[in-house]
Amino acid sequence: MLVEVCANSLESALNAQSAGADRIELCSELGVGGITPSMGLIKLVKERLDIPVHVLIRPRSGHFHYSITEFEVMKADIEACKELGVDGVVSGMLHNNFSIDVEGTRELVELSRPMHFTFHRAFDWLDHPESALATLSQIGVDTVLTSGGTSSAADALEILKTWQSQTSIIIMPGGGINLTNARNFKEAGLQIIHLSGTTFGNSVDVSGKISMNSAKHLVENQVGITNTMLVQSVVQAVK
Repeated sequence: MLVEVCANSLESALNAQSAGADRIELCSELGVGGITPSMGLIKLVKERLDIPVHVLIRPRSGHFHYSITEFEVMKADIEACKELGVDGVVSGMLHNNFSIDVEGTRELVELSRPMHFTFHRAFDWLDHPESALATLSQIGVDTVLTSGGTSSAADALEILKTWQSQTSIIIMPGGGINLTNARNFKEAGLQIIHLSGTTFGNSVDVSGKISMNSAKHLVENQVGITNTMLVQSVVQAVK
């Protein structure tokens, strides 16, 4: 069975490789489900690792219905990944009714070739995942990362087995996988698992310091953008 580790830094990627991981998914900001890492990080990881590197193509946190400008950024990031010799990308797009944005995703898949293409956990927001597997297969998706529509893939083992029996796409369980349940996926006949294996370190005492986290920006059903009129009013007030 293959093991993919979701790595959020150069150190994490190196640790995953030394631990025996078969490949990594490189991203930043695991706390919001991951976003596209910097090109500098991708470059260093590719230089330092011997195992395959897949990169998350997600321009922001929140939902998976992207604007035209966000789509442009996603395509530019895929092109940059190709130039850096990345082995695969992890991405996907939905409409605002939680169906697959087939045309947008197809364009991403075609642009990514010859890299491996994984459709990420936006799959777990789909209302009809079984029919979606056929659609994703038709547009050339290689792998689907999914927790089976639950908060933990371990709770959806039978669902994942059924999906795998219905498609040639590789079903990659991810979400809540750990030492306690990892072997269950192998015994179920699945080919690969996905986990971060995260622990925390580099502790700093920030008691008495103001928080740099912003709860108002952690919104999944809307996207924050700079408001032209608000900025214009401030500019006019000080110029």
